[in-house]
Amino acid sequence: MNTENRLARWLKNSGPARVFVPIGIALVVFGLLLVIMDTGNYELSTGRITSVVPASDGKYDVGFTYTVGSGTYESSFSGLSGDYRVGDTIDVYYDPERPENISNSRGGKLAGLLAVAAGVALAAYGVRKSSKAFKKSKELDAATPGMGTVPEVDFEAYKEGTGVTEYYFRFDGDSLKPGYIMEDGERSVIFEGKMKKNALVGARTFEFRDHSAGSVTEHEVGHTVTEKYNEEVLSARSWFKFDGENIWDVLHSKGIRVITDMRSRFPYIVYDVSRDTAPFARIETSSVYVHEEDELQHRIVLPAGKMYYRIWTSTDDFDLLFLTVFAISETEQTVVE
Repeated sequence: MNTENRLARWLKNSGPARVFVPIGIALVVFGLLLVIMDTGNYELSTGRITSVVPASDGKYDVGFTYTVGSGTYESSFSGLSGDYRVGDTIDVYYDPERPENISNSRGGKLAGLLAVAAGVALAAYGVRKSSKAFKKSKELDAATPGMGTVPEVDFEAYKEGTGVTEYYFRFDGDSLKPGYIMEDGERSVIFEGKMKKNALVGARTFEFRDHSAGSVTEHEVGHTVTEKYNEEVLSARSWFKFDGENIWDVLHSKGIRVITDMRSRFPYIVYDVSRDTAPFARIETSSVYVHEEDELQHRIVLPAGKMYYRIWTSTDDFDLLFLTVFAISETEQTVVE
């Protein structure tokens, strides 16, 4: 795996820790300060306002004097909101043991302890989520060519291997049922997945038709969800639900692993796919007209997005092959999965 993908994986997997741990630590510190500055036993005195100085954002610094027993003290509160005038009274809470310690409110340790508990919980959540992400990543690596003890696979040579066939995957939006079709070199459709029912909220209904096997199945396909931590592009993780399950969990359960070389063959993106540690397919983004033998005016060199792909594979499991490309096309998948 190249350095770029290693960085992408680290950013993605460590995202929860990098977000929730700092927030948790801040809450713990804030809570401890509340506990240390506990005013639950403070007593009330009435102060007399001696000065009102406008501060920023419509707030005021209010000076006052207050009396505790036979002693008179002078102090001030900063950043108060409200209507204050010289000569008016103001509530002042003071420490009975050290009357010079004051507050404009009284509270016990409960709020501080709750903040500490919330901070610890958030930090623990971030660490746990990141730990699980790295653990899953490590487990998947053990079943990936080029990772762990599995010898690296040369997918470029695989494309030229015996029994490897090239197929084409493209979006079809011209029919009453928009969706994707997979063709062979003769432009014969061998598999298609068309949307029978759209839904702005909830799952959409797709009909998968395997022309080689003569089978038709329906699947519930959710809308793509993209999660980013701190708006970092490389930490993005996109997925959708397929028959109620995360699409990547579905593919992983079938032994599929996808490695993305983001630098790839600029401006295209390359996906190396393995199944149970063996090469399964090489998938590359392509131009709108993917057939090299098309007329010259159709040979567009710029990629058209997530809808056009060239596929090299030796498998005849078109159902799994189509689902893999379908998953890549339906998401913003550009990092390791």
